[in-house]
Amino acid sequence: MTSVNDIRSSFLGFFGKNGHEEVASSPLVPRNDPTLMFTNAGMVQFKNVFTGVEKRDYARATTAQKCVRAGGKHNDLDNVGYTARHHTFFEMLGNFSFGDYFKERAIVLAWDLLTREWGLPKAKLTATIYEDDDEAFELWKKIAGLPEDRIVRLGAKSNFWQMGDTGPCGPCSEIFYDHGDKHWGGPPGSP
Repeated sequence: MTSVNDIRSSFLGFFGKNGHEEVASSPLVPRNDPTLMFTNAGMVQFKNVFTGVEKRDYARATTAQKCVRAGGKHNDLDNVGYTARHHTFFEMLGNFSFGDYFKERAIVLAWDLLTREWGLPKAKLTATIYEDDDEAFELWKKIAGLPEDRIVRLGAKSNFWQMGDTGPCGPCSEIFYDHGDKHWGGPPGSP
C-alpha cells in the first residue's frame, strides 16, 4: 500500500469480503441529532441502531467516517501535538456488528486484517484492553498469540468506550503498532 486511499480501500474491501455492508461516511454535522455539534466517531450514524430506535437491513457494517473532535468527552485538542495518534480532523475506519458477532470474531477479523491482509509484523503489535476484561485478555492470547506483556490493561479513560452518561457503552480493545524508540510517546501504558 502506498497511500491513505489504498489503506481505506483495502480496509473497506476486507470487511466487505467478510460480510459487512459498506456504508458511506455521514456528514460532519450530523443530521437530525441535536446532541452533537460534529460527527466525532465512526459509530455516530449508527446511534439509533445501537439504542434500538432503528433497524437496518444488514447486521454488519464498515465505514470510513470523517470525524471532528474539538471538545466534549473526546476532546483530542488536549493531546494534539503530544502524541502521534491524536488529531482533531481525521477519518475513522470502522467495522460494526449489530448483534451478529462480539469480541472473539472482532479480534479474529482485526488480527487477520493487520497480519495476513496487510502483512504487519506480529512482533510490532500490542493490544490494549479494559483493565477488568479477562475475557478479552484470554482471547488476545488465544487468537493472536500475544504474550501477556503485550496485552496492556488500561482504565476507563482509555479502554471503556462510551459517548455519554447514558447509552451504548462497554469495554474495548485497541491495537497499536510500535514504531520504536525513534518516535516520541511510547507504546500504550508507557509514561
